[in-house]
Amino acid sequence: MSDQAERSRPETARRIETVNPATGEPGRSYQETSLDDALAAAAAARAAFLKWRRTSFAERSAVIHKAAEILRARKDEFARLMTAEMGKTFGEGRAEIEKSAFHCDWFADHAESYLAEEPVDLGNGETFVTFNPIGVVLAVMPWNFPFWQVFRFAAPALMAGNGALLKHASNVPGCALAIEEVLHEAGVPRDLFRTLLLPSREVEPLIKDANVAAVTLTGSVAAGRSVASAAGSVLKKCVLELGGSDAYLILEDANIPAAAKVAATARMVNGGQSCIAGKRFVVVRPILAEFEKALVEAIGAFQIGDPAEEGTKLGPMVSVKARDEIHEQVTASIAKGARLLLGGKVPDRPGAWYPATVLSDVRPGQPAHDEEVFGPVAAIIAAEDEADAIRIANDSEFGLGSGVLTGDLARGRRIAAEELEAGMSFVNENVRSDPRAPFGGVKHSGYGRECSAYGMREFVNIKTVHIKDAATVGGQHRAE
Repeated sequence: MSDQAERSRPETARRIETVNPATGEPGRSYQETSLDDALAAAAAARAAFLKWRRTSFAERSAVIHKAAEILRARKDEFARLMTAEMGKTFGEGRAEIEKSAFHCDWFADHAESYLAEEPVDLGNGETFVTFNPIGVVLAVMPWNFPFWQVFRFAAPALMAGNGALLKHASNVPGCALAIEEVLHEAGVPRDLFRTLLLPSREVEPLIKDANVAAVTLTGSVAAGRSVASAAGSVLKKCVLELGGSDAYLILEDANIPAAAKVAATARMVNGGQSCIAGKRFVVVRPILAEFEKALVEAIGAFQIGDPAEEGTKLGPMVSVKARDEIHEQVTASIAKGARLLLGGKVPDRPGAWYPATVLSDVRPGQPAHDEEVFGPVAAIIAAEDEADAIRIANDSEFGLGSGVLTGDLARGRRIAAEELEAGMSFVNENVRSDPRAPFGGVKHSGYGRECSAYGMREFVNIKTVHIKDAATVGGQHRAE
């Protein structure tokens, strides 16, 4: 592990205790980073950035490609670390590491073209736009994709020439330190990227520190408001990827068994603990009963099991507290008229377990309709027709992802492109993030973008440069 696990700390420093969600048993403990140490790390990162920004794209690319190589070589180790700290199934953990490595390779290969100078025609002289790194980016990251979320910001930020500080979720400190270790082993200067096991109460002073240039957060709406307020108070750029209550429209011309499989995959990714998981399935009435039956069958295939074993499709929730909150949303929705089609009962066993659950007759006023349910609970909502389905989908404070399931591709394309209020909309497939396409949301799902050239340019200075021949300054040609 990173040297931070062994770094000396004051005796009064608090410790972070991890818990295995599958068993409830305690795991490793780590000392928190003090605010003084975090501020010192920010100053050191700023100094390291001033050197790193002068490196070539080729030099940075070699380092980030090496990080991808290390990730792949240690894939099983890191997957098991995620399983132990936040309950991700081993199979999904391996896939997450592969995705992180692909992301590193993508930006190592494409950063230079994404940030290439762009010419502008002003009619005289030379004008171009250049993209320069802005400094140290502070990332406040969540637990649900503990490697992917970090590399999603880190690879483009480092390739752009920036420095980076990571404040990860408190329940995945081992993952946070492992990421630091990977990047340092790959050749990222020690001070340029640092993991800070900083408590949330100390994040605001770090945001406001002069050595931090910008902030990126993936987290809850409340966390987004807090970070945005702190960053705004000192006029610093921030990118926010917040919650989601993604709606998928299932129209009367859909292939119902295929649509149910897409919906189940969309809902059950990471045990339902994903901002872009499908959460609301808006079904037109003529096919409602048939779709209910198909979705129960498809989601019923996700049986809970040991997350450390190959082939397990549903592991525990991240914590007993989170599981209990999900169950409260389910029971409150049923009390207000929702119909339970599958699951909905807390297993009698230690750990944070909750079964795959399907609710129908979901309506406004029920938590399953109005709130983000961050677990394996699918909500079926009836719509009268296409227009009503679009209205229901857009009747949400969130706007991250969305989907359309239809046999008419032109219809699906129109609805996805023009009608749904979301940062992403997929037709006949579940929404996912990818380094090649911009990722982000609207409304309370946040602002700014990650991935692709759009995301990479969030944390650079987009500068216009104009050059006029000195011989023509003032409208007069200078004598030779």
